[in-house]
Amino acid sequence: MERGETIRTLEGHAGLVNAVAVTPEGKWAVSGSHDHTLKLWNLERGETIRTLEGHADSVLAVAVTPDGKRAVSGSDDKTLKVWDLESGEAIRTLEGHSDSVRAVAITPDGKRAVSGSSDQTLKLWDLESGEAIRTLEGHASWVFAVAVTPDGKRAVSGSYDQTLKLWDLESGEVVRTLEGGAGWVWAVAVTPDGKRAVSGSNDQTTLRLWDLERGEAIRTLEGHADSVRAVAVMPDGRRAISCSYQTLKVWDLERREAIRTLESHAGRVNAVVVTPDSKRAVSGSYDHTLKLWDLERGEAVRTLEGHADSVRAVAVTPDGKRAVSGSSARTLKLWELDRGEALRTLEGHADSVLAVVVTPDGKGAVSGSSDHTLKLWDLERGVAIRTLQGHTGWVLAVAVAPDGDRALSGSWDHTLKLWALERGEAIRTLEGHAGWVNSVAVTPDGKLAVSGSSDTTLKLWDLERGEGIRTLEGHTDVVRAVAVTPDGKRAVSGSDDKTLKLWDLGTGEVIASFGGEGAICCCAVLPDGVTFLAGEATGTLHFLKLREPGYFSPVPSSVSK
Repeated sequence: MERGETIRTLEGHAGLVNAVAVTPEGKWAVSGSHDHTLKLWNLERGETIRTLEGHADSVLAVAVTPDGKRAVSGSDDKTLKVWDLESGEAIRTLEGHSDSVRAVAITPDGKRAVSGSSDQTLKLWDLESGEAIRTLEGHASWVFAVAVTPDGKRAVSGSYDQTLKLWDLESGEVVRTLEGGAGWVWAVAVTPDGKRAVSGSNDQTTLRLWDLERGEAIRTLEGHADSVRAVAVMPDGRRAISCSYQTLKVWDLERREAIRTLESHAGRVNAVVVTPDSKRAVSGSYDHTLKLWDLERGEAVRTLEGHADSVRAVAVTPDGKRAVSGSSARTLKLWELDRGEALRTLEGHADSVLAVVVTPDGKGAVSGSSDHTLKLWDLERGVAIRTLQGHTGWVLAVAVAPDGDRALSGSWDHTLKLWALERGEAIRTLEGHAGWVNSVAVTPDGKLAVSGSSDTTLKLWDLERGEGIRTLEGHTDVVRAVAVTPDGKRAVSGSDDKTLKLWDLGTGEVIASFGGEGAICCCAVLPDGVTFLAGEATGTLHFLKLREPGYFSPVPSSVSK
């Protein structure tokens, strides 16, 4: 901790590691993973002692008893399990929650545990009998975090409803509600004296130090570039360590300063696309690279390097084996994803390539550039077949209709143009936006299109008539990205107002909204129609699922950074 250096890396899980707890003597650690297992580690040797199997879904939370002999885990399978760390066996299963168990804490006497769930409740458990002593109700949304005070009489919870609550465990009642943040509370820890708590949130990437008796925020600690997902208080009560998507920070709680920062896109994520099998995604960034992500494990499989400037656009071929990227260096590159190699470079634009899409047959691509033109490319030969001219400003967005015969482009000149690719001619111009058109998507039947603009609106267009059907209002800043769901009934949009919104195209109403830490620069929809990717200006890539009633939530295997 003094040097702020990595001592060793512990490898072995086959999925995202969601939770970790260290035994009291500091020799062992227990981790919980998206691969449905827990692992017990020897921290000195950096080796796995044993794997704990039994959960039927992702393990989201874990805590160790004060004697270091047992662990309690919470899972997406809606249960908790009590484990004997010596044998690696599950002693008992605690059932009662009706949704994912996202947090767990053990009382100082080791006899009870408190769990927090997506069912909006907390439960107090008797670990010996495996029975729920009582249910704590009061939060209006998912409970993400819980901590027990040193005397074992109270607990503090953090929720998606943007509040913390201090609970009396004996009565099961709320002592007080702590409000003051503008984002959901991911993490909470209590100081050794039990008088204060530290919480981590997604609002302005802050931590807050709370006075539990008065229920007031004493101070705010700022410095992370992303949501604060985990926090722990040092035994001296004067320092805390927090974890964000990209960094860890050690804080002096009295001085409100970060003592040190412990440091895969290093810049804004400009583009993201999902492979047809939904198993992988490709993102492009200002850091000049692309990353290939395994969506099951939530990991970056490889980094594709070769562009000499920012990657502004990316598209994947229908077979999911290759990708085409466009760069500020005026070039496009065709990539072999499995090998991570550039097969060829496509040159011809006179300025930055801002948009790219692959034709349905996978043999061609259409790119848009700040040189005001579009180009139709033969990917096998790496040559431009024709150049499409007509816009009077940068071409910021392009989409190809399912028939492969038409393309739709959006431009800085405030218009969209529908093109006949074979002839290289503009069929019609769509006018109506009061700002530049940043994004465009065509519905699966090829009859409608959705565009996003700097005028803060989206528009739904009838491509046959070239007319606007309706305007979708709700964003408060530039709309950077748009994608249509596979059924063609909804669209998702990302904006500089830091939100991702899901729209009902039939009514023009917002179905759900997600708030990020920075501008949402790109988005994609998986074939299931309810899972989404959103890339931020901060460099974070969010993996989200539509939940009822009407909001997005992070998928346990979120691919961030």
